[in-house]
Amino acid sequence: MDFIIFIVAMGVLIWGADLLIEQSERIALKFGIPEFIIGATLIALGTSLPEMAASIAASYNGQSEIAVANVIGSNVLNITLVLATVFLIARNINPNRDFFAKDSTWALVPVLVFILMIIDGVISRFDAILLLLLMGAYLMFLLNDAKNMPKEDMSALEDDHFSWVKTTPTLVAGLILVILGAHYTVESASSIAKSFGISEWVIGIIMVSLGTSLPELTVSITAAMKGKVDMAIGNIIGSNMANTTVVLGAAALINPLTVNASSYLFDIATMIVATLLLVFITANKLYNKSAGVSLIIILGLFLNNTLQSI
Repeated sequence: MDFIIFIVAMGVLIWGADLLIEQSERIALKFGIPEFIIGATLIALGTSLPEMAASIAASYNGQSEIAVANVIGSNVLNITLVLATVFLIARNINPNRDFFAKDSTWALVPVLVFILMIIDGVISRFDAILLLLLMGAYLMFLLNDAKNMPKEDMSALEDDHFSWVKTTPTLVAGLILVILGAHYTVESASSIAKSFGISEWVIGIIMVSLGTSLPELTVSITAAMKGKVDMAIGNIIGSNMANTTVVLGAAALINPLTVNASSYLFDIATMIVATLLLVFITANKLYNKSAGVSLIIILGLFLNNTLQSI
């Protein structure tokens, strides 16, 4: 039964992602908003809701390690799995945006802030407020930057009039389908894992983080296949920003998160390396299959270390 639920949930997830991309593109065209901004804000925050739900629930239940592990695992997977997949399947990757000049810092800063916060072993409620303020600063930066970016071409809507009456419920439905699909995918995958005797730790760092990263994976792949590379990359950068700031911040507001950094040493180091590799790729504009393979190698090391810890 769990296998059937898993397959159906994946189908719902893919369907929801397609609706989300389509309607988000229409909104971008309607208001002349660059696709990157849509990907880094609306879609990124929406696809980070599963991570937020999982981490808040873990924090509420006093399971700090699961809350933090979910974020670390999701950030690693977003870069090494999602971004790598985009590079490997997209035919021509020529982003309109200079991701290194404008976005690399926003991908790296929250990771560095996170490291500083866990030195004392606790992410406090004060730390949580600082993390949420950092996300607020990022959103302000994007909105101000959007004013100086070229408007999107409106010609695609000339024969298909935009309507909020149609777009709003479809957008909401797509987001709900993505979240529900991810939720039941995680639940069924966890049940399958338990039936095979896989440890709770592996389920947390791999199954839960992989499951909550499925919206980013599905949305980014769908966007890449439709040639919306800026939206795909924007979704990844924005999602990692949201994970490290909003997800951790919300979880820490519920209950301060106790973090044993030594237990997460390899995972934290992998997150740092993956983020630095993202900066390197954007700095040198290495948007190709070679970069995708490099990211897959990091993913392989991450998964291998986790499986060895069983």
